Amino acid sequence: MQKSAAETVTRYLFLGFLLILGPHLAEAQPHRVVSQTVGTDELLLAVADPGQIAALSHLARDSDFSAIATEAGAYPILQVNGDAEDILQYAPTLALVADYSRHELVEQVRRAGVEVMVFDQYDTLEETYANLRRLAKALGTEERAEAVISACRERVARLASTLADQEPVKVIAPSTYGVIAGSRTTFQDLCDHAAAENLAATLGELVGHVPPPNERMLIWPIDIVVVAGETFDDALAPYRDLPPYSLMPAVREGRAVALKPWHLGCVSHYRIEAYEYFARALHPDAFRP
Repeated sequence: MQKSAAETVTRYLFLGFLLILGPHLAEAQPHRVVSQTVGTDELLLAVADPGQIAALSHLARDSDFSAIATEAGAYPILQVNGDAEDILQYAPTLALVADYSRHELVEQVRRAGVEVMVFDQYDTLEETYANLRRLAKALGTEERAEAVISACRERVARLASTLADQEPVKVIAPSTYGVIAGSRTTFQDLCDHAAAENLAATLGELVGHVPPPNERMLIWPIDIVVVAGETFDDALAPYRDLPPYSLMPAVREGRAVALKPWHLGCVSHYRIEAYEYFARALHPDAFRP
């Protein structure tokens, strides 16, 4: 049966309405965001409206790894070994992942029609600023990101002024996993802002987290060993019996700084708290009135 002229006109008007206003209507829909990593959890809470947050990573409430463990208690969290269905149950419009997230999980979420934002640059503070802006643009909260960045810049400038006359302390950051942190790591970023020289980068010329040059390290002039743990003794204990660290004067004499575990791996703007904590531990006199 043929359509009437009125039906035809109505149909084309409707199609024209969708073509013109459809994209704007889609943009108007509020995002529901699921974050799959602790780093993106911290970025998300900084720039999102609470109603935009559908779920956070399984580490979000773990104070060893998360800078926002308390705040994360207000939101659902993903399962420890969650699959795509774990993410999709929250009906997200946007999923935040990292370049180390499981490829098959990311592709399954994409195939379900969910927008996926992958973060793969996070070694430095400037990269963190770019990530904040990128996420805020997607959520329509650009002013919030700029406020966070401005506050961060002020704290970094104050810290740099405090440390201006300090001689860099020579440090290394060992690991019981058989690697050491060189340049292009979050530890290098810590050193760059806390008046510290990362010997793995300067003397070892190491890049990334790589196996340490065990014999060569024994002659490095290490002032302080940087370890992760809640208490000094517990953090340093594994290295007292682990070659080559057990042979190093700094380890044997207990010349070490214990940072919170999340300080060493933080990829968000909260890394500034780690800068300040580390700097105070290395240069206590600079912070005295």
